[in-house]
Amino acid sequence: MLHSKLTKGVKRDPSLPKGRQIDDISEKEIKELVGDLYFDRSQLIEALHLIQDKFNCLSQRHLKSLSELFKLSQAEVFEVASFYHHFDIVKDGESLDHELTIRICEGLSCEMAGAQHLIKNVKEIIDENKIRIQKVPCIGRCANAPAAQVGKKAVNNATPLKLLKFSKEDTTPEIPDYQNLSDYLNIGGYECLKKVIAKKLNLENAISILAKSGLRGLGGAGFPADKKWQIVNSYNGLRYMTINGDEGEPGTFKDRFWLESEPHKMLEGAQIAALLVGCNKIYLYMRDEYPAVLEILKAEIEKLEKTNFWLVPMEIRRGAGAYICGEESAMIESIEGKRGLPRHRPPYIAEKGLFGRPTLNHNIETLFWIPEILSKGSDWFAGLGFNENHKGVRSYSVSGRVLNPGVKVAPAGIPLRKLIDDYCGGMLPGHKLKAFFPGGASGGIFPAKMCDMGLDFGIFEPHGGFVGSHAVIILSDQDSILDAVINTIKFFKHESCGQCTPCRNGTEKLISLLSNCNKDVELYEDLMMVMRDSSICGLGQAATNCLNHLLKYFSEELNGTR
Repeated sequence: MLHSKLTKGVKRDPSLPKGRQIDDISEKEIKELVGDLYFDRSQLIEALHLIQDKFNCLSQRHLKSLSELFKLSQAEVFEVASFYHHFDIVKDGESLDHELTIRICEGLSCEMAGAQHLIKNVKEIIDENKIRIQKVPCIGRCANAPAAQVGKKAVNNATPLKLLKFSKEDTTPEIPDYQNLSDYLNIGGYECLKKVIAKKLNLENAISILAKSGLRGLGGAGFPADKKWQIVNSYNGLRYMTINGDEGEPGTFKDRFWLESEPHKMLEGAQIAALLVGCNKIYLYMRDEYPAVLEILKAEIEKLEKTNFWLVPMEIRRGAGAYICGEESAMIESIEGKRGLPRHRPPYIAEKGLFGRPTLNHNIETLFWIPEILSKGSDWFAGLGFNENHKGVRSYSVSGRVLNPGVKVAPAGIPLRKLIDDYCGGMLPGHKLKAFFPGGASGGIFPAKMCDMGLDFGIFEPHGGFVGSHAVIILSDQDSILDAVINTIKFFKHESCGQCTPCRNGTEKLISLLSNCNKDVELYEDLMMVMRDSSICGLGQAATNCLNHLLKYFSEELNGTR
């Protein structure tokens, strides 16, 4: 009787060890696929990418074999794979029910351009048994909204017929014309790096030039570049450098623009920074949503390795569709092969960053300007600002209701009205400026009456916003501010890593309240305070900026009196 009770319900073969077993075929497939990688935890996400690229999914049998190769528990591999949106996990006994994925952006700029109608209409003309339509957050093509990706091919100004046509063609990334290594050398590229190699430019002089130029981190936080160099260099021992190319902020596409046109300015800036600060290796973390950029970087880095300009080794690491990895400590966790969960601070990454070592982290555009600033001098760059209170230029990603959207290289501190009129050809015909986002979804939303304020760090902070990554989204009198706010908070809900309760539950609660037209201002303010004060990272802290401005500047929309 006792024996029958103990053995009842036992499904495993008692001759085998406990746990899921790997099979020889899967093990052979994975070894052949990832054999060129060194089996270190930090390579786990790249290994998952290789499997996804080859088989269009991650089957449990392959995840079992991968865990065996990396000497990790199956639970560890699964938790990482399930964290990132670009990995499709298929259970044992199940099969993939599509041959191709079409990703359609439903970020704010694309939403304004009719993304939801596009999604509905394309579903009516494609075979959903073979093609999966996937709604995704911003894919960094806001100037060509609505945007989509068919496989790995980007589609600008997408229509149902265009997507259907592309689904029947080659779906590999289309590489744009760009300035390659030979082109860059022909115009004097890497001359600044030569000065560093020849000891004609040292760390102290470089820091002085950067400080006077006013160059700041252009990924969002705006921390002075010279201060970063000083802090990281002050720590002894092994140092690393990371480059944050994961520009997931809705409305931002400037880094993609520069990497698809002039990649070597960034690569030279990276070598200069790493060499002067004393970093032993560079890790370039790049969005998986930018397959053309990844191909360009692979090709040009391979060429650079064969030159005398390859002083500090550089390794590309692909993101996997997690906005939170734009936060520097979450990005470092991802590079280390883990879930992209932001770390508690202090310590800051400049002291204890990648693999526990001091880490210099820069954005793509920040590095892009470094060779030119160090070559032409601080006065040259500082003098490009709108006036004496603003230094340098910025690459503004402009989208929405303007005649000519795109990346606009304009003076730091330029008023929004002047940016629209002088650089974007004005508003679209029939549209009147109503509101604008100065810094993407996180930066808040401001009314047209504030359009004479300069677009630079420190200007919008007193009003509960910021310019951040300089992603400027323009709304007109034909747009609903309430709908725009709901769109942004849905984005933050989707992208929350789930680590902290205020962000995880707060975004969900706000969506519920706003979608049901709740008008309890006191409740909103209470939720905003908790999220701002208690969230671990900037995502939860800034997720309510737009809601705060809805209540402050556009209360008539919440009250239904628009």
